[in-house]
Order: sequence, then structure tokens, then C-alpha cells
Amino acid sequence: MNNFLFVSAENDAIPNCKAGGMGDVVRDVPRQIANKGDMVHVITPSYSRLHRNGGTLRTKLNFDLRGIVYTAELYVVIPKKEVANVHHYVIHHPEIVGGDIAHIYHNDPKEPFYNDALKFIIFCTAVAEAIKKGAFGKLNVVHLHDWHSSLLLFLRAYSPVYANLQKLHFVYTIHNLAIQGIRPFQDNYSSIQNWFPNIEIDYKKLKDPRYEDCINLMAVGIRLADAVHTVSPSYKKDVLKPSRPPEFIGGEGLEIDLQKADKEKRLYGILNGCNYQNIRTAEKGHIYKNTIRAIFQWLQQESKKYKADFLAHTGEKVIDILQERPSFLCSSVARLTEQKFYFFKRSPEAFEQILSKLSKVNGVFMLLGTGAPEYEELFRELSYKHKNFVFTNGQSEDLIDSIYLESDLYFMPSLFEPCGISQMLAMRNGNPCYVHNTGGLKDTVKHLETGFSFDGETYDAKITAMLEGLDKVLDVFLNNKAQWNEIQLAAQKMRFTWKKSVDQYYLKLYNL
Repeated sequence: MNNFLFVSAENDAIPNCKAGGMGDVVRDVPRQIANKGDMVHVITPSYSRLHRNGGTLRTKLNFDLRGIVYTAELYVVIPKKEVANVHHYVIHHPEIVGGDIAHIYHNDPKEPFYNDALKFIIFCTAVAEAIKKGAFGKLNVVHLHDWHSSLLLFLRAYSPVYANLQKLHFVYTIHNLAIQGIRPFQDNYSSIQNWFPNIEIDYKKLKDPRYEDCINLMAVGIRLADAVHTVSPSYKKDVLKPSRPPEFIGGEGLEIDLQKADKEKRLYGILNGCNYQNIRTAEKGHIYKNTIRAIFQWLQQESKKYKADFLAHTGEKVIDILQERPSFLCSSVARLTEQKFYFFKRSPEAFEQILSKLSKVNGVFMLLGTGAPEYEELFRELSYKHKNFVFTNGQSEDLIDSIYLESDLYFMPSLFEPCGISQMLAMRNGNPCYVHNTGGLKDTVKHLETGFSFDGETYDAKITAMLEGLDKVLDVFLNNKAQWNEIQLAAQKMRFTWKKSVDQYYLKLYNL
């Protein structure tokens, strides 16, 4: 039996430990590994809260940081669903606290990654100590996810205390290359020198290619892992080229490191999978009822009081829609960020043209999400202006299920997309997607076969193509039902299974 350790900032297998798609991957891949008869341990920070929900103290961990002894606690926690051979843990330390993004990450506008660097330094060192102490048994593979866990590779390479890590096979998965965890080498409380004063800094191996006085923790993962993984084949091709924003998002300054990993045959692009079993089901016909219910729930939350007027406005709009049901429902569910909605932020007039095109066919656009304040404000303003734009500015699992189930078209205009899960969830329900032809969206949605896509050489060409492409979508929906039904059926038949992906992991990433 092989023994794995997954180290991540998120894990949707346990309650309240997810901000994005990484949480889905860290939930699903261990289950598939367990199906093969192997053992998996999954560990995240507790964020000073997750250990309280029925966590059992496994052991205390003592380790040196900043020249003093730190003591953290390792807890076994109860997952949402018990799976044989999968074990879930959290690390608790009072300095590892949740931030304002999903109670996980901090948003530090003045000094990016300051607070996150502190908590993930403590977390990674505690994990290294737990491995050394044998808390997970004899491990074969350690699978790291994004920069939050890459400090384990720093400790493996440079800390004599954790020389035992050199015996293990380390895999590093890139979920979001744009977020790199860049911090100063020295002269800062969150610097590497401050936390590891006894480790000599290898500036050449650790430095950011643009800021030579800083460590780049994303680059550390790429440079020091035994295998590096992007979450789709097309995204692997993208990241080997330099970015030219907004026309093209590629290696984000790390393309030379990624090219080197590729030449060394350490870089692999393997598409994420999607769950097709034991799906949380919703009933058709409840989307507007679930919208109203979600709005009432949000109105009762203290944190939502500042937008109570807007929520009431949205509820009134949905009641009007109930009187006259739309003939076409276009939807998006996403975190409101530059990655997901740059096109609409830079060109709100283009989004207004989309709403105009929809209104001519009695169509409605429904967007669910929270995120960056400037994006929330933009969409609230547009909702006040446009009768057929329903902006549900919150999070609701029931409503999300209804959107994936009942939309006629799922719209995903991501500026870049390492893989994407939303398009897979929509396709699983037989709903065609309309996507920007980039990264994982290119690998999953085939134009006029399983959905629709747009692209262009320049920003203006992309916007033009997006608008003209919607005309084509609506034309097929209204005037060629046979073709629309074929696309629906083809989308529903697509299977992006975790079994297929994890088989590739074993062959290419895990070397098993």
C-alpha cells in the first residue's frame, strides 16, 4: 500500500474549508487514490476554528522559528463523508488565523501576502515536524498545492533538521499561477530571514525573477519539486509563454522556470476531473424560489446589512420575473475577480450589449458571486439599471445547484482558466457553455460540438467575437432546435473523470 500526504490551504472534504477549485481537487483526488487501495492523509491549517468542530488532538508539535520554540497542535477532524483510507487533519496555532476571503486567506492591499506568509510559514514547518515525528506513518509521496505549501520544499532543500524530507517524492500542483506568495528575503517581520535565522539563504535558487530582494514561493515549488503539475494540458502550453495582458495570460513572469522544468521532464499538464457519482441533487423548477430564500437568509446576516437595500431590490426583481418567466436563462457562478470578469469590468458597455441581446429574446442573465469590492459594486450598479440582470451577491449551495441545473446557457468569459470546474458541472447537467477559448476551457468545451467559444488576437477582437458569438448561440437556440439538442446531449455525455486523471497522476506525477 502506498502512503500519500496532501498539503493544502483548502480541503472541501471538511466543512468550511474552501475558497475555490483547489478545495474540490483536494477533496476528490484522495478519494480516487483510496479507491486504488492506497492510503491518503490530507492536512490544512485550522485557521483557529476548524479543530473546534469535533477535532481530536493527535499530538503536539514543537519546532524552532524566529529563534524560539513554537508549539502547534495536530488534530484529526471529521469529514463531511467518511471514506476508507482517507484521513483528514488540521494544524492549530494561535497565529494561524483565517482572513477575510472565505475565512481562509487575507487580503493585504498595502503589503500583499504579509499575513498569509506568516500563517503558512508556521503551518508548513509544523507539517514538516509532523512528518519527522511519523504522525502519518511511512510516506511515499507528498503532494503540495500552490505556494501556501511550497515552503516544505525550502525546508527539504536547506534545513538540516528536516533532512528526512529528502527521501520523499514531492509533487507540486499549480492551481493559480497568478498568486505567487512573494515576500522579502530580509528586513521584514514576514521575511524568510526573520523566521529561519539559522538557514543560509540561497538567493539564486529562491529569488523572484523580477524582485531580486524577494523570495517567490510559487517559483520555489516549480524549481524544487520532483514533479510539477498544471491542471490542464492547454494551460501547460500557455504558461510556457510570457504573458501579454490582457490579450494573453501565460507564465506570469515564471515562464523561464516552467520551461526549465519542462526540459527536465518534470512538468506535466493533466486535466482535473469532475464528480459524476453521489451528486448533491436539486429539483428542477425551484431556481427563483431558491433565489428568494437565499436573499432572505442573507438579509438576516449582520455582515450583509450594508447591502440590505440591494438585496431587497434583487428580491423585488425576482418576484417580477416569477410573473413572466424568461424564455432563455444565461448564468454565471464565480468569485468576482479580474480572472473571471475582467472583460466586463473593462468593458461594461459590452456586458450591457449582452443584456440588450438577451432582452430581445425574453432572456435573463443571472450572476451569483462575491469577491473584489470594485467588481461587486460594478454588478450592483448594472443590476439597478437593467431589469433582466439578476445579481445574487452572496453564496448559497441550493441556489448554485439550481443555476447549474436550470440554465439554458452557462457563460464563462474567464481572462485565463487553469482548468475550471463550473463548465464541467454545467455540462454534466446537459447545459451548453459559452467560454473564452483559453486554458482548461479549451480542453473541455468544443465550439458547436459540446458548447460555444470565442477568441481573438487582440482585446478588441475578443470583445467583438464575444458579442457576435452570443448572436450565434441565440440563433441556434431559437432557430435550430435539432442542433441545440445535439449540443446539449454531447455536453451531457462528456466525462472528465477523476479515475482518468489520477491514473495519469500515478504514471507521470507519482512515479508509481
